[in-house]
Amino acid sequence: MAKFSRTWWGDRFIQALEAFTDDNRLKRGRSYASGGKVKSFEIDLNRITAKVRGSVNPYFGVYKEPTYNIEIQITPIAKTRCHEAIQKLSSKASIISRLLLNEVPENIEDTFSDLGLHLLPHSSKDFKTKCDCPDYANPCKHIAGVYYLVASQLDNNPWLLFELRGLSKAELQAKLADSPLGKALLSELNTKEIPLELSNSLYTKLEKQSLNQMPNTREFWLGTKRLPQSIEVATPGSICAILIKKQGDFPDFWHNDASFIETMEQLYQRVKTKNHQF
Repeated sequence: MAKFSRTWWGDRFIQALEAFTDDNRLKRGRSYASGGKVKSFEIDLNRITAKVRGSVNPYFGVYKEPTYNIEIQITPIAKTRCHEAIQKLSSKASIISRLLLNEVPENIEDTFSDLGLHLLPHSSKDFKTKCDCPDYANPCKHIAGVYYLVASQLDNNPWLLFELRGLSKAELQAKLADSPLGKALLSELNTKEIPLELSNSLYTKLEKQSLNQMPNTREFWLGTKRLPQSIEVATPGSICAILIKKQGDFPDFWHNDASFIETMEQLYQRVKTKNHQF
């Protein structure tokens, strides 16, 4: 089955539709969207219009492939509430930075919820749909097919989420960029990169050092001083295990009156003595 969305906001748009739409009609809608049945569709803010190819069905007297006209209107946010939402978005650096980078923050719906609003579809009341096909159900499979194509458009144009709620992309971008946080972010994004300086080699150059006196062959191979005739063997520690030493004389797990380290010294000594016999 074709996947019509790659981003989380596109998936959320589809999930909202699936919550209040018959699953069988959605499946047929997906087949319409993936099968090229949608001839054209246009989005103008919160209004979507489309032309969808219907099916030939002699049983119902349809002998020629029909074309149905679709109209979908998503409930817009009132202008006064839009200004409140923009001010709220402008006060959060994490949201402005993502939006100006053409991404939608995962927590953006929380900002709208704080104002009693919804950016993503919330219920069937958010949609007003119309199709001139003979199917009495709403949404029909033709409308469902357009829904899925709109979700795929959201991947490439996240600003479409706002436009579907009546928020103009140009107005929203301008107000976000004009906020103090927006200005600071844009100044950083527009900062010119420092050009890289080319180098002939990435390795440290070798430098020659002159010797005051060249050694003769004997000194080169035997050295200037004789090696010691005997080597003193270092006395091994009583306990070589660092973990034993770190426990101390009376660790928490040790419930004996004798020192833990002394006991381990005796054990090590017995093991060493036993091994010498072989």
